[in-house]
Amino acid sequence: MIKIRLKRFGKKKEVSYRIVAMPSTTRRDGRPLEELGFYNPRNDEIRLDVPGLVKRLQQGAQPTETVRRILEKANVFEQVNARTPS
Repeated sequence: MIKIRLKRFGKKKEVSYRIVAMPSTTRRDGRPLEELGFYNPRNDEIRLDVPGLVKRLQQGAQPTETVRRILEKANVFEQVNARTPS
């Protein structure tokens, strides 16, 4: 299964994260299938590749709880529901 999750990078105690799509069996800092955004918890900076996220979510990728909260803040799930073919 493909998961949308956080990949840690940055210096010690100055962490930031990339939002990535990767198989659920890969380790946290392994090679991602695709980078879909950036999250910096120190100043709440969020940059998202919304079309890429919508595509992955429609293909069945499951976000982790933290990523789900970030996507809900950015109203990405509304766009997924709006673009679902009838």
